[in-house]
Amino acid sequence: MDIQETLTRQLPLYARVLVKKGICLQKDQILVINAPVEASSFATLLTEEAYRAGASQVVFNWYCNGTTRLRYEYETQDKFESVPGWRSEFNLYYYRKGAAFLSLISADPYAMKGIDRNKIMSWQKAFHQAVKEYSDGMMASKTNWLVAAVPSTVWASLLYPDLPEQEGRDRLWIQLLDAARCLGEDPLADWDKHLAELKQRREWLTAQQFTALEYRNSLGTHLTVGLPDRHIWQGGAETTGRGFLFNANIPTEEVYSAPQADRVDGVVCSTRPLVYSGNLIENFRLSFKNGKVVEAAAEKGEEILKDLLKMDEGACRLGEVALIPYHSPISLMDRVFYETLLDENASCHLALGDTYPTCVEKGADMSEEEQKKAGLNDSMIHVDFMVGSPDLSITGIRKDGTRVPVFVDGDWA
Repeated sequence: MDIQETLTRQLPLYARVLVKKGICLQKDQILVINAPVEASSFATLLTEEAYRAGASQVVFNWYCNGTTRLRYEYETQDKFESVPGWRSEFNLYYYRKGAAFLSLISADPYAMKGIDRNKIMSWQKAFHQAVKEYSDGMMASKTNWLVAAVPSTVWASLLYPDLPEQEGRDRLWIQLLDAARCLGEDPLADWDKHLAELKQRREWLTAQQFTALEYRNSLGTHLTVGLPDRHIWQGGAETTGRGFLFNANIPTEEVYSAPQADRVDGVVCSTRPLVYSGNLIENFRLSFKNGKVVEAAAEKGEEILKDLLKMDEGACRLGEVALIPYHSPISLMDRVFYETLLDENASCHLALGDTYPTCVEKGADMSEEEQKKAGLNDSMIHVDFMVGSPDLSITGIRKDGTRVPVFVDGDWA
C-alpha cells in the first residue's frame, strides 16, 4: 500500500480516535476546534466525525503563524497590552456552556525569531488575565479538552529538508499517525490497551505516596523533587468535573503528578530543545533551591529562558513532574520534533509554572489559597521541558527514608 492509500484509510481513523478516545465528546456537547488554516482538510474530517458522535455544534477558531508574526512586526506595543472583549468572550462564552475544546497544533520553532520579546510577554500576560476563568478550568479538568498534532509545510520542511514539499508533509503525517497509535487496523482497541497500561502505572505510583523523587544522570542532573501529601498520579484518561473520562493529549506516554512548590533542590539539565513562543531554547541548565530557580543558563535562547522565568512569581517553580520511559515508541523514532507535544512524550519531563490541581486529592475543588497551602504552584505559564536520558535514574523516597527504584537506565525499574 502506498503512502496516499495509507493516509486515505488512516486519517478518518485518527479523527475518530481524537473524538472518541481523546476529547471523548458527549452527545449534544458543543465542540470548539482551534486549528491552523493549513489543516482545513483534516479539520473537515474531524468536524464530520464530531457531528456523527453527537456534537450539537462545531465552532472554529482559525489561526495562521504567518499573519500572527506580521502582527508582531507591525503593530505597536500598546496593542499587546490588552485583549479585546470579543476575543476573551469567545473562550469564556463556550467554556461556560460546557463546550469541549480541541486544539490542532504544528511546530514552527522559528516563528517568532527576532520579534520584540516585550510584545510577546505582554500579550501572554494580558491574554492569561482576560481568560483566567477558562485557563483555570482547563487545568482543573472542569471540561474535556485535547491537544493533537497535524503537519504543516514549515514543520515538514524542518524535519525533511531534502524532500519535495508534498512528500515531506506525507512523511510527517505517517510519523504523527505512528506516534498517535493510529497506523493499525483498530486504533480504538489499541488505545484501550494503552490507556489500561497507563492506569496501572499511575495507580501504583499513587499508592506509594513517595515524599520525593531523586533524579540523577551523567549530564549533571542531580535533583530532588518533593511531592505534596495526598498527591495523585494522572496519565491517560482522567475525569472531568461533570464525571466523564477524557484524554488531554494525543499522543501520550506519560504519567504525571504535582511537585511541592517549595521542595525542589539541585540541578537539572535539559535533554531536548524547548520551543517557547516561537523561539528555540537549547542545552539549558536550571539550579533550584527551596523550590525556586536560582540560576539558569542555556547554550541557545538564554535570554528567552530568563524572560520565561520572570513571567510571574510561579514561573520559576515547578508545576509538573512526568515519567516516560526512554524507550517509549516516540523516543525510538530517534527524532527531535521541535514540538513539545511530541518531544515531551519521548522523554521524562518537568514543567515550569502552573500545576494541575487534579494531582492532589480534591484539588480541583480547592480555592487558590487552599491549593497554595497544599503545596501547589500557581502561574500564568505551564512550560514542559525534557530531562530524560538513557542513563537517568529516578528513586522514590518514602517518609521513613526507604528508597525505591522507579527508573533505572532511563526505563521503569
